[in-house]
Amino acid sequence: MALRWQSLGATRLHIVDLDGAAAGELRNLEIIAEIARSVLVPTQVGGGIRDMAAVDRLLKAGVERVILGTAAVEKPELVEEMCRRFGERLVVSIDARGGRVATHGWFKETELETVVFARAMARLGVRRLIYTDVGRDGTLTEPDFTGVAELVEAVSLPIIAAGGITSPVHLKILGQIGVEGAIIGRALYTGDIDLKQAIAEVSR
Repeated sequence: MALRWQSLGATRLHIVDLDGAAAGELRNLEIIAEIARSVLVPTQVGGGIRDMAAVDRLLKAGVERVILGTAAVEKPELVEEMCRRFGERLVVSIDARGGRVATHGWFKETELETVVFARAMARLGVRRLIYTDVGRDGTLTEPDFTGVAELVEAVSLPIIAAGGITSPVHLKILGQIGVEGAIIGRALYTGDIDLKQAIAEVSR
């Protein structure tokens, strides 16, 4: 599948270790490393990354960007240290439900507001954020345009949007809002989005 998306024009592959997200540690490093070695486009990986050692292992395996989620909420001091060490190669994912941050593979909800958290991450030196409305992820409905717009306005950082993206129209709207990029998942596998066509349309 990685090679297929690359052949259709994907400029980056977004990989999530779902087993790792639930377990709190990387569980699929071997296949992630194989994907990173097999493709020419850069990869970014999230899920179960809770410490510096996990980041090191992924970067040595050929992954270009590593994504922190739960660890960024629970260990802000670690985020600051990682930002100094890894710079642009570190991304923080904001997984949101009802305007508040969710952690541990989306199973736990916090009282932390997404915008407040985003600003805190920016102060720690984070260079890029991913915003996912977990209530819409995989639903084939539409993205949380309002939540994305609030985040774009709140912080002067590149934002990548995810969750509920089902058509090229959604991608165009997100572009108008001001995101840097978008992550498409289920819609590619169901055929709701033709990747090659979608890239052509948003590039016009």
